[in-house]
Amino acid sequence: MDDHSPFPATLRSSGDLAADRRYAWAMAALKDGAAAEAIDLFEQAAEIVPGWAPIWLGLGDAREASGDRAGAVEAFRRCLVLDAADRLGVGPRLARLGQGSPGQAMTDAYVASLFDDYAPRFERHLTRHLDYRGPSLIVDALDAVGAPGSGLRVLDLGCGTGLMGEAIRARASWLGGCDLSPVMVAAADRRGIYDRVEAASLFDVLGREPAASLDLVTAADVLVYVGDPDGLFAKVAAALKQGGHFAFTSQTFAPGEEPEDGIGVGADLRFRHGENRLRALGAAHGLPVIRCVRTWERRERGEPLPSLVVVCRRS
Repeated sequence: MDDHSPFPATLRSSGDLAADRRYAWAMAALKDGAAAEAIDLFEQAAEIVPGWAPIWLGLGDAREASGDRAGAVEAFRRCLVLDAADRLGVGPRLARLGQGSPGQAMTDAYVASLFDDYAPRFERHLTRHLDYRGPSLIVDALDAVGAPGSGLRVLDLGCGTGLMGEAIRARASWLGGCDLSPVMVAAADRRGIYDRVEAASLFDVLGREPAASLDLVTAADVLVYVGDPDGLFAKVAAALKQGGHFAFTSQTFAPGEEPEDGIGVGADLRFRHGENRLRALGAAHGLPVIRCVRTWERRERGEPLPSLVVVCRRS
């Protein structure tokens, strides 16, 4: 298997060379759009090593690409039996196929594995290839609503390697950060800008913050990994002081395409959230939206992805 596999190191080989070769050929065929050929090769690999989870993930992707939704669901469920922690990201795929709740679709183990592997090339890929601009969009949005510019107690959720923290540091008298990926957190710590940075769930970190202790919570490109933000809004509302701000970005839908529940899973396996849903959540949790701008935060295959930049104020 190549060094750029999206899987954790422990899942990069079946232990059988013949199965690994068929798997690699299948992945190449799938990438080239030859779904039928890929299905045949994945099935051959599964006959050799039926207990290796990535084969079933690939088979599910190939069956979905061929239009066999029922077969894809069966393969994805087989993968999930073999990888109960779902480090491979079966949950979002099933949610995309209408199986299960989006709110339960993405596990911490999947996000941590994804970004532990991504960390060494994370910033270069974001800034040079995806034209990522989440932190600058959030800073501009805070300026537009007249948020305080200094002396703030700030928590940066999903801090990654510290791009958002670097953009917001000048406003902070204290800056905390958290991310599920220990490798990302180590990179953020080396930046020397956080007063506290830890590898932990954003829900756990918010839950440990004293009530009404924060002036600002940021979440740049984080809601794409949160299927249902209801719990996130509740935790942020509890941790923010009255008048404090919650500023974040979110992938969203094209105009007129927001589903009734306001949640969707894109081809990139990232969650999309609709403006109506976000406004309703803010109102329900005492975090009314005071600014919501439709824009793009990054590009995918050269195309700008519809995004929202949102600022809520604690009432």
